Amino acid sequence: MQKLKVAMIGGGGEGAFFGKVHLRAVCIDGTREVVAGALRSSAQGSMDAAAQWGIQGYPDYQSMIDAWKNGDLQLDYAVIATPNHAHFAPALACIKAGLPVLCEKPITLTVDEAEILAEAVQASQVPFVLAHTYTGHPMMMLAKEMIRRGDIGEIRKVEAWYNQGWLATDLEADGQQQAAWRTDPSKTGISNCGGDIGTHAFIAATWVTGLGLKRVSARLNAFVEGRSLDDDFNVIGELENGGTAIITATQIAIGYRNDSGFRIYGSKGSLEWQQEESEKLLVKRGEHDETYFIGANFTFFPDSIASYLRVPAGHNEDFFEALGNLHCTMERHIRIRRGETCPAPFEHPGAKEGLAGMQFVKAAVESSARDGAWVSL
Repeated sequence: MQKLKVAMIGGGGEGAFFGKVHLRAVCIDGTREVVAGALRSSAQGSMDAAAQWGIQGYPDYQSMIDAWKNGDLQLDYAVIATPNHAHFAPALACIKAGLPVLCEKPITLTVDEAEILAEAVQASQVPFVLAHTYTGHPMMMLAKEMIRRGDIGEIRKVEAWYNQGWLATDLEADGQQQAAWRTDPSKTGISNCGGDIGTHAFIAATWVTGLGLKRVSARLNAFVEGRSLDDDFNVIGELENGGTAIITATQIAIGYRNDSGFRIYGSKGSLEWQQEESEKLLVKRGEHDETYFIGANFTFFPDSIASYLRVPAGHNEDFFEALGNLHCTMERHIRIRRGETCPAPFEHPGAKEGLAGMQFVKAAVESSARDGAWVSL
């Protein structure tokens, strides 16, 4: 089996976080490798960063795509790890060229861009995976399978959250790079907290349950003085089956790091999962609780998940492995398209879920501007 060849777009700037995370996740299974990149917005910076990474550099993403189309570069898919405002153009260029894409969330800067990209993906049938990292956690995948099987009955209510404290002060005024672009509307869009981590809570509420939202009522806050975008995001929503969703996110919760998770209440039981304790999934039955722990040797995992597990019980698979699972899903899509034999890819989020996330954020912003009025999606 030949390794898949992967290109990186973005992620190579000084102080950048997720580029190197993707680099590790790509390589985690030994079946994929990063071979080329347009890693920065400036031509020289992009070439310098590629030299540091030890890969083939290109001054911009279009020249890299052209090299692939001309047969001068072997690629199987591209990873987009740029800030929000720079997702759409390279993603669309790749899809139109026929190059599969694994794109960071949120999918684009605006709903209009997300609609165009989702339509292009649908029309071309080129593989597209949205990098909601936490959906790669096997226990989050197991929760989705349990709900699909009807293990906890009809979904009545969902609580999904993401609490951080890193933006409790005016970090952007001090030039902190990650804070600066996230709080800049030209780079992050109409919502900071909602677009950045509220979309994770949205995916937990909708992707795990398989239920969309019909309407939302929201309250967004910017607690740090002078900040133009929200740092606190609170939504109540009506699920398409009539159930209730409570979706909250905040970046001003001092002492909290990446407190993300969900509780899902069904007619036959409840599920609970927390990202900072990602190796376990709690199932509550009323008279007793069941705790499921991760482990490649455990037989309760269905085939759809078992092939994603790497190590026996007692050895945690966490953040890098979760993102690696999304790369594994992309790999399986590509190999199956070629007629190669491999396990079926899990139904991880794609362009459709990305568009839904953008529509959710837009509706929440509109609702908050109207003092919490209900807004339909």
